[in-house]
Amino acid sequence: MHVIATAGHVDHGKSALVRALTGIEPDRWTEEHQRGMTIDLGYAWTRLPSGADLAIVDVPGHERFVSNMLAGLGPLRAVLFVVAADEGWRQQSAEHLAAADALGIEHGLLVITRTDLADPRPALREARDALARTSLRDVPAVAVSALIGEGMSELRSRLDDLVGSLPPSDVEGPARLWVDRSFTIHGSGTVVTGTLSQGTVAVGDELLLNGRRVRVRGVQSLGKPRTRVKAVARVGLNLRNLPAGAVGRGDALVTPGGWRSISVLDVRMSADPRESAQEVMVHVGTAGVSARIRPLGADTARLTLRIPLPLTTGDRGILRNPGAHESVQGFVVLDIDPPALTRRGAAAKWAQTLAQAPHRPDLQREVSRRGALHMADARELGVLRSGHEESLPDGVIAYGDWLVSPEALAQWRQDLVQALAERAETEPLDPTLSVGAGRAAIHLPDPALMPLVLAGVDVEVIDGRLQAPGVVPSLGPAEHALRALEQRLAASPFAAPERGDLTNAGLGSREIAAAIRLGRLIRVGQAGRDDVVLLPLAPAQAMRVLAALPQPFTTSEARQALGTTRRVALPLLEHLDARGWTRRIDAGHRVVVR
Repeated sequence: MHVIATAGHVDHGKSALVRALTGIEPDRWTEEHQRGMTIDLGYAWTRLPSGADLAIVDVPGHERFVSNMLAGLGPLRAVLFVVAADEGWRQQSAEHLAAADALGIEHGLLVITRTDLADPRPALREARDALARTSLRDVPAVAVSALIGEGMSELRSRLDDLVGSLPPSDVEGPARLWVDRSFTIHGSGTVVTGTLSQGTVAVGDELLLNGRRVRVRGVQSLGKPRTRVKAVARVGLNLRNLPAGAVGRGDALVTPGGWRSISVLDVRMSADPRESAQEVMVHVGTAGVSARIRPLGADTARLTLRIPLPLTTGDRGILRNPGAHESVQGFVVLDIDPPALTRRGAAAKWAQTLAQAPHRPDLQREVSRRGALHMADARELGVLRSGHEESLPDGVIAYGDWLVSPEALAQWRQDLVQALAERAETEPLDPTLSVGAGRAAIHLPDPALMPLVLAGVDVEVIDGRLQAPGVVPSLGPAEHALRALEQRLAASPFAAPERGDLTNAGLGSREIAAAIRLGRLIRVGQAGRDDVVLLPLAPAQAMRVLAALPQPFTTSEARQALGTTRRVALPLLEHLDARGWTRRIDAGHRVVVR
């Protein structure tokens, strides 16, 4: 199926042309028939000579209903531009052309109607002159009379040529359906209609509506029930358990996880944003929301929407000031996840980056900008398709659920080596970093990426700490005191000095901790007020002494045999218990485990 919209001045015969083409009355409201004027969107369809199905969205031409016109034109990329032979080019002709041009619509037909009332050639010349300066400058033209049927066969043939020239639809991507109408059918519930501009929708699908998950109960297209419909198409969806008041024109139904609803976006405008009003209406798809403009460059700006919309890079829209008679401005979305611009000069620098930004989602650009991009975020940003995770461009590394820039990976590795070097210089007693501290030092976005960083850098992980090879704690001035302690303990293995004696000797808690990491001392019991530190061989020496005692033995007997104090004996025995070398058999006795 293909979908196009009408455009043109009020009362130039758009609805009559649609009726003649399709046999369907596009005007749905009694008021429209009474006034003989379209005031809201109408819908019709026909089958072309080639067998292709064509749906038509008929838009109102009167200036009072410009929002309705933009809602009909917004989701589409082809237009049937109508000019009456007996009236020629008029005000709304120019306004509708400006809207089509602002949206970048390049495909369409120029139709001169009412040839039974006037020579079509003057109107054709006027229209050609107007179109020559816009995106529709190359569209073919045909003159018809819907009343007597003149030119209608040629029009159908031209429509076949038009739909054959349209770019292929994106049916594999996540679905997005801009809602233009909602109503309730007794016994069926809420029904919405709209143009499915991307993806595929099927019965049973789960879609997202303003953050709410809804289930598709039924699908209809071109007046017939369907099990599945592919873009681009006019679609009616019966939604399960959804009140009619919960959805309306301007809402969008999207694939969960496939779109990000955003309120801040950067755009390229068709006119200088510095000459625009600060508060404008933004029209995208069928939505029309108010927004604030922040100019960035000569043709770039940041839009802050009052209501978030599901958008992606490359989406086109229209800005207009409802309170002023001025031409509409077009824009194309460049970035839907822009950085904060809080630092001095940040806006000017970012404007330079935006000047080179493409009009389409670019995976490598988004990954390079961030260093790492989670795959779920990449799908929401429209730069990664589900099922395409293996076919990545050069310059993007896939690791787990992350996409990584090689430049960022190299920088993380360099920064980690530098962080360890700085740690060794400023903290010679402890030149290591915990894995968490190392991650924080290099600003790694996720701990899951640390193995990737470590895989290509000369850093060791010992007991959960990062350490540069060959770099060990250095006691500096405390080295002499440690050697003296080692000599003292070698002579009396269980005569552990008290904390005050250690401190007075220049061995504070940091120096003791460094000596333990070096394997020159061990701590028995818990670190606290009365640190008990011994040489690493002390437990084995104690076992030889205790094994020679009558079994079982008491704590007092062990203390006397070891020649030490109760302050040392108790934590030492508990240490031996924890190793499984000794075992308590009651409150006062232990045995050596043979």
